[in-house]
Amino acid sequence: MVMTSHSTALAANPVLRVPPASPAAAAAYFGASLAFHADVSDVASALAADGDPGFVVLDSRSTASWDQGHIPGAVHLPTALIPEQAAALLDPAVPVVTYCWGPGCNGATRAALALAQLGFQVKEMFGGFEYWVREGFAYETWEGGERRAADPLTAPVDAADCGC
Repeated sequence: MVMTSHSTALAANPVLRVPPASPAAAAAYFGASLAFHADVSDVASALAADGDPGFVVLDSRSTASWDQGHIPGAVHLPTALIPEQAAALLDPAVPVVTYCWGPGCNGATRAALALAQLGFQVKEMFGGFEYWVREGFAYETWEGGERRAADPLTAPVDAADCGC
């Protein structure tokens, strides 16, 4: 087998050492990812629009975390309580979007798994509460409503959305 300069470059390049998936496999993977995940700005946009967004937001953190700050209108249900309380707090016909602290926490993933095992349609919100605040969206604490300026590393400073 003759190695071309292109195949030599691919072998040496850590990004392309494992070749990209076929377009069909990539479409299946990324389509599935969007079925399981939502991002902070999309959730905020849907909640800000007039009318019912078609889903409920669930904060899966502790009460102390909830009191420190949470998304307005979210349902508070710590992950450990989901098996015994989800049926009383959530409508199984309404999709649930879970969140926890942020990208370094898998609490929203555990909450989504627990809800799915109970028969709920569920998505996980990437970024969690951390990115909700960092992107400049309003939040509530035990003392009332708050809002911080958007972090320019996470959201455009003078634009309505990131254009994604």
